[in-house]
Amino acid sequence: MATANQKVGLVLHVDDTLGESRRLDIEQAIEGEQGVSGAHFADRRPHLMVVEYDPQLTSSIKILERVNHQSVHAELIGPI
Repeated sequence: MATANQKVGLVLHVDDTLGESRRLDIEQAIEGEQGVSGAHFADRRPHLMVVEYDPQLTSSIKILERVNHQSVHAELIGPI
């Protein structure tokens, strides 16, 4: 279990094919969420998004919901 201020990583699979600017928009939207310290799509696998967050402030389900609210369909792959 994560302790106070401990960050954990999460991998999401985005089903949609997105251009670079759309991926950047989604990264910025997720990074704006409370508890999220970083979000980026993998360079060589643009369908995979890695998110670093504080589990004391948010959850993987909330992050997934936020990504899906960006008019894309995403699924949780798991922690890293």
